Amino acid sequence: MQYISLLRGINVGGNNIIKMSDLKSAFGEMGFENVKTYIQSGNVIFSSNKKDISEIEKSIERTLSERFNYVSKVVLISCGQLENIVKNAPEDFGSNPEEYRYDVLFLKSPLTAEEALSKIIIREGVDRVNAGEGVLYFSRLISKAGQSYLNKIIGTAVYKEMTIRNWNTATKLLGLCKKED
Repeated sequence: MQYISLLRGINVGGNNIIKMSDLKSAFGEMGFENVKTYIQSGNVIFSSNKKDISEIEKSIERTLSERFNYVSKVVLISCGQLENIVKNAPEDFGSNPEEYRYDVLFLKSPLTAEEALSKIIIREGVDRVNAGEGVLYFSRLISKAGQSYLNKIIGTAVYKEMTIRNWNTATKLLGLCKKED
């Protein structure tokens, strides 16, 4: 099975600095195979014979917390799940990057899209948000990005149970998964 571990809160604002080579080594030492990282925000693609996502996720969090001396939180998804997330995005999501910024908010189980959506405030005429399976699709007008409420999510309790990737990163990760097929 191929998985993607989306690490939360590393290499942001000078905090929880982890080199991707060290991260790759840690995943290899955990027994995962075909380990690849993508950009500095903590995206790790790997293979495992294990099927229990919750068990794998807890093991990764425990190991990374101990090894890198921070409280690790990850959202773990299979490459198949990511394929469905990309395929089931709202119509036209990601299609107008000159006008909109597009982000995918990956939710840590047991948080559901409906629960997360109920806690998120959007600014009419600037922000749009749609629920998906384990994600929220968030877009905002570039010309009014400073007025977007996306940054207000950071101060909420629900924010601690998600990690955000831009649409380009999400689709690139899917492409990297497909290279391993």
